[in-house]
Amino acid sequence: MSQFAPQPSDEIAIATIRALAADVVGKANSGHPGAPMGLAPAAHVLFTRFVNANPKNSKWFNRDRFVLSNGHGCALQYILLHLLGYKLSLDDLKAFRQIDSLTPGHPEASHTDGIELTTGPLGQGISSAVGLAIAQAHLGATFNKDGFDLINNYTYVFAGDGCLMEGVASEAASLAGHLQLGNLVVIYDDNHISIDGDTAVAFTENASLALPTDSLLLTAVPSDLAAIHNAIAEAQKDKTKPTLIRLRTTIGYGSKQQGTHGVHGSPLKADDIQQLKTKFGLPADQSFYIPDATYEAYHSAAAKGAKAETAWNALLASYGQKYPNEYAELTRRISGKLPVNWEKALPVYKSSDAAQASRKLSEIVLSAIVPIIPELVGGSADLTGSNLTRTKTMVDFQPESTGLGSYRGTYIRFGVREHGMGAIANGLHAYGGIIPFVATFLNFVSYAAGAVRLSALSKHQVIWVATHDSIGLGEDGPTHQPVEVAAHFRAIPNLDFWRPADGNETSAAYYAALTRRGTPSILSLSRQNLPNLENSTIEHALKGGYVVHEVAGEDLTLVSTGSEVSIALEAAALLNGEGIKARVVSIPCWSIFDEQPQEYRLSVLRSGAPILSVEAYSTLGWAKYSHEQYGLPGWGASGPYKKVYEKFGITGSNIAEISKKVIAFYKQKGGEVVSPLVKAI
Repeated sequence: MSQFAPQPSDEIAIATIRALAADVVGKANSGHPGAPMGLAPAAHVLFTRFVNANPKNSKWFNRDRFVLSNGHGCALQYILLHLLGYKLSLDDLKAFRQIDSLTPGHPEASHTDGIELTTGPLGQGISSAVGLAIAQAHLGATFNKDGFDLINNYTYVFAGDGCLMEGVASEAASLAGHLQLGNLVVIYDDNHISIDGDTAVAFTENASLALPTDSLLLTAVPSDLAAIHNAIAEAQKDKTKPTLIRLRTTIGYGSKQQGTHGVHGSPLKADDIQQLKTKFGLPADQSFYIPDATYEAYHSAAAKGAKAETAWNALLASYGQKYPNEYAELTRRISGKLPVNWEKALPVYKSSDAAQASRKLSEIVLSAIVPIIPELVGGSADLTGSNLTRTKTMVDFQPESTGLGSYRGTYIRFGVREHGMGAIANGLHAYGGIIPFVATFLNFVSYAAGAVRLSALSKHQVIWVATHDSIGLGEDGPTHQPVEVAAHFRAIPNLDFWRPADGNETSAAYYAALTRRGTPSILSLSRQNLPNLENSTIEHALKGGYVVHEVAGEDLTLVSTGSEVSIALEAAALLNGEGIKARVVSIPCWSIFDEQPQEYRLSVLRSGAPILSVEAYSTLGWAKYSHEQYGLPGWGASGPYKKVYEKFGITGSNIAEISKKVIAFYKQKGGEVVSPLVKAI
């Protein structure tokens, strides 16, 4: 273990960070000064003695990752980024929490240089950090060779009481312990304070991240520099266990309100900030004061990081000489480019091909592309046999010592941990070189809604394989049958919710999910068999919506998704048999359809006749595409799936009768029928 040699500049730097935290929050008159002031010693030791990163190239691939899970304390992270020389100026610190600033109220990936993960909802950061750690373990095992330890970084996390209280953290941490992720180091800000007061009111258990004690290196240390340094150094030595360093801190250290919840989420008063600076030997009359010695200490740490990257680039070049194939594959994956011509492996179907459940069609796609796209890494929340996500060529991601697989494996057994799975997937994507996919029943993607929302906000390309998508799952009944879920996820910006109606639409869903690099996708897949459609092609489906059955001079257009498209076609056939002209439209992905030119969308959902939507979900949202909507009035029901469809009137014969009523109503109403897509704004 390296010896810690404190320097006079250490105490000055820590005092400066504490004073800056008070100034940053004070100028904004909004924010959380307490955690940054309490965590300043740990942050200083970590970033000046351990973190390996280059502020001049924040995307260097083998950098250590840092995650501030207690994201409300982001003033601390912004201060560190500025001191280290990332693209964050002193003026940016002064613009904390202001419109369009680089220092928003919680850390946002892809917005502020040096931020790895969007955090804020407590528990998400520490859980996504498990994904970062899995990614390093997998890519290291895949590409490292003797003499070429290319991918060996650590993931460091600051987390607070709230992060550990949230259940998602327990899910992710439990898996981290099982997977023996020795590259994960969590520093727990144990300040005994939450918004409601002392944590004794709600949180008294031993905060071991819900891990078995033999799967966790747990260390309790006081908030002094030597103890912090030695604990981190010890954590680095143990390669088989994630580490939780329980750091006993004082919230708002130095303030008149230190140690109380009053300093958690409120700015310090002006006189308190003055006395704080006087106590620490800083100019009381200066705001945002940074001594030269502090800048020098952090620039020195940054220089070490730049030197480390230079050495790594040389190692990578030598690796390329000795292992050209692996080098080409690694650099391709880092760049985010897909293998050339991968899309030619996507299955294509004719209408005469046998009907299959879209979950089975999904398995066929995965079986075709997994051998071609090795960066597809993921798994299921203990529903592998139902989700059909593990292909024959996949190996489980497991520690070698378990005898169950290897870190080179690409299939993750998440266990019954949907929310943790979603957050981990965000970390997998944030690391780079991996496209994560995760699977469960569509209804239980709701368990992970917090992580899904952050995927969309952070532009994480996570693919959700969501099977058992409707009342079509039958006997399990309304607890498992999603009714409102689609409306929720369709409302999330930058999220593609796909509900394919057949084989070509399923292939299109995967094509879009794999090529829309900054957008997560949910593939809503059926348990029951679906026939292949006449006018279905991958190209048509990639527009998000298209005409499945066309007629001129229609009396009605039926529009639907997924398993109900074939039911709409049955209704149209019955209507056409009676001399009533009905056309049918499939919109497997609303968000992609909405991106198409207005002229195209109006050719699909055109004016001139009423449009009726049919879907075995809540009708919420369909008014933007249809004049009338038919769907579920409430929850589903338990029974054989065809009987359930009959119960709710979602059959070809009933939809035909409903269609006649719609046609009669609009004829009686008179006047021009204008497409709902024609809007004033």
